[in-house]
Amino acid sequence: MMKKLLFAILLLLLVAPVDAFAAEHRIALVIGNANYATGALPTPANDAGLIAQTLQAGGFDVTGARDLNQESLRQAFRDFLNKATASGPDTVAYIYLSGYGLQLEGENYFAPVDAQIASDANVPSEALRLSDYLKPLAALHLKASIVVLDLARANPYAKSGTPLTGGLALVEPDPNTLIAFNAAPGTVGPNEAGPYSAYAQALAEISREGGVGIDEVFTRVRLRVNQLTNGAEVPWQSAKLDTPLYLFDKAPDAPPPAVSPEQTSSIRTKPIRDFDARDAYLAALDRDTLQGYLDFVAAFPSDPMVPRVRAIIAARREAITWRRTRNFDTPRAYWSYLRRYPRGAHSYDARRRLRELAAALEPPPSFDVIEYDVPPPPPDEIVYVERPVLVFDDPDFDFEPPPPPPVIFLPPPPVYFVDLPPPPPPLIAFMLPMPEYRPIPVWVTPPPQIAPPPANIIYNNVHNTVVINNTTNMVTITNPQGQTRTVAPAVAAASLNRTGNSAPVARTTAPSGAGKIAAGVATAAVLAPSLPPSVAKKAARIPNPKPVAPAKPLAPGHVLRVQSTAPAVSPSVTGPSASPSKIQMAPNAPAKPVPTAPGKSQLGKPLPGAPGARGLPPVGSKVPPASPQKKGAPATSQVPNAGAPPASVAPKSNTPPAATPAPAHRPGAANRVTPSPVVPAAKTKPAPTLTEPHGSSVPVRHAPQSTRRQPPPTHQGTRVAPTHAPPQARPVAPQRAHPVAPKPATHPVAPSQAHPVAPKPAASQIRRPAAPPATRPVPPQVRPAAPAKPKPAQRGCVLPNGKPCPPR
Repeated sequence: MMKKLLFAILLLLLVAPVDAFAAEHRIALVIGNANYATGALPTPANDAGLIAQTLQAGGFDVTGARDLNQESLRQAFRDFLNKATASGPDTVAYIYLSGYGLQLEGENYFAPVDAQIASDANVPSEALRLSDYLKPLAALHLKASIVVLDLARANPYAKSGTPLTGGLALVEPDPNTLIAFNAAPGTVGPNEAGPYSAYAQALAEISREGGVGIDEVFTRVRLRVNQLTNGAEVPWQSAKLDTPLYLFDKAPDAPPPAVSPEQTSSIRTKPIRDFDARDAYLAALDRDTLQGYLDFVAAFPSDPMVPRVRAIIAARREAITWRRTRNFDTPRAYWSYLRRYPRGAHSYDARRRLRELAAALEPPPSFDVIEYDVPPPPPDEIVYVERPVLVFDDPDFDFEPPPPPPVIFLPPPPVYFVDLPPPPPPLIAFMLPMPEYRPIPVWVTPPPQIAPPPANIIYNNVHNTVVINNTTNMVTITNPQGQTRTVAPAVAAASLNRTGNSAPVARTTAPSGAGKIAAGVATAAVLAPSLPPSVAKKAARIPNPKPVAPAKPLAPGHVLRVQSTAPAVSPSVTGPSASPSKIQMAPNAPAKPVPTAPGKSQLGKPLPGAPGARGLPPVGSKVPPASPQKKGAPATSQVPNAGAPPASVAPKSNTPPAATPAPAHRPGAANRVTPSPVVPAAKTKPAPTLTEPHGSSVPVRHAPQSTRRQPPPTHQGTRVAPTHAPPQARPVAPQRAHPVAPKPATHPVAPSQAHPVAPKPAASQIRRPAAPPATRPVPPQVRPAAPAKPKPAQRGCVLPNGKPCPPR
């Protein structure tokens, strides 16, 4: 008996350390830079929040931040390297960066929000060279490192001197590392309106699939992004992973996949020429190799996809040639490159390096030419690699859109991930915006061997819906059965276990005042990724940064689909995120409803594009000229606000005539929206409104004079309540037409100022309603504008001589 007991104890001692040692730690760093000094980008911050949330569900201990300057960005990387060092060798590290990326001399850089890069010489000092941080990470020999650079965008930097090469430079991953770009080396993705980029949304969608290896995840992401962007963007990845890595597992009772692993394997070994033309293109895209693309062109030379594939080949061939050149880093290597690409994408980099090596800038007549692994480009490829910025949906190319991928290559997206609403705005500086968490299917779970991350609601509720209210610091959790609970975040994190089951928790009231700020920090610690330690200290000292004006569309300029959606990056503008519905509309509204400036006055601060009239000029620039009396106003209040001050009164005078019932139900912001296009008419209102009943247009010229004599907007409003205002209103005008047309005496009744203009009755009618004296006694009746129908309002009417107005 004793022998058995000792054997059991010994076995326990031997197995326990192995299990503890085998626990996989998952850490992640997610950064989204959107609020650039050169102009705000609409998607990077939202993209980072979406990816961070997906990684949280997968068991990663995520630290994340947005809008970091150079100092904070460097410190955040150092903090993460320290965290990775302390995590041990059984660690999976995941880095996701979104914002502006740059390449210079074969190195990739990440631009902080405060970068001032006037020329190529400023890049090393103003941006972060990523190899300075990725090399030390690789030196830790972790279990795996995933580096995702969502940075390939047309950037606004280096406008003087030699230009920068577009996109990111092709790099070779270190051992146990996978590196991925949102766009193929040397190319950029299209400008997108948001709320999320196609790449981030596809990455979040595919990453949540159970039982899909990490390399396969990025292969499917390429197909999905190519589908979502109609071929405008072709992501790229390269991996050197020793062991397979799965972000999520699939339970045994999971439904079978539409395509078996055996079918997938046979598809990828099948020659390109054996497919039909449509599937051959998708097969080449799935493999994403230079040889696969060349095989497609050779097998289907007349297919409509051939020009598109030739552009992909041109960019890939040039990127490979440059990478080989950079690895040699000798004068003859750069001369060899320039002999192939005298005006290629990296020709400036080659000559820059030749100057640094004190060598001749142009290739000599004879030298030892380097033999590259790829043949020289044919003449029809040069047109692509000589472009300063290569994007595959450049209208100059006029490529045919690619075919949609069949299920054999890519299953359709899940229903719950098709139309993602934008996240509510974060209320804490540097904190990532966190969207509503969409649950994953019950047969998809985090791998069991991972060490659970610090308690967070997302990880504990992978199968529940989680909605975060940043204003009240409350969390609403809905399980698959539809049962909903609203709790404080700290309570929810403590009461929920890994499977999402929860003990009954009483609803907690939202704090207010200073308590709300403290609760907000606590909420962020539980719901959103924690800030890097160095960044957290700054967040406690500074307020939430204000958004800047949206970035202008970059070359090719017409690539931007919805330019005005850039304000979507200003989630802080939607600060009062009282209801998710309002938040969801905010980023999309500026797309075309830019004139809906009432939204900005409603929040107390303008949208990012408003102050400079970037997003609003089409409307803003036209309205101010219509109000000559307030030349200074447009500069301070903008056009929509110019109508906003009198919105409380003037709209009432406008609404009874135009549509008495409808505006009457919308006093407030609604009135500001509707009258905005009428603002010019409202200021010259006396002329048109009084003359319309009789068809006289002459008094319109006198109306501006009367309006100038009426500085306070209340005078216009007071004219609405008396019976004399209705002559200005179209609906009531017919009633006035009887007294006005037959007798000029009726005209003097309403407008006391009309006497000087007695020559014309119509003109008198215009000036009379504009008279402040006659209308001032009636302000109480102005606010109930609806009573404009009952004419008894005449009782309060008096003439300038003090006598009551004659009866109708």
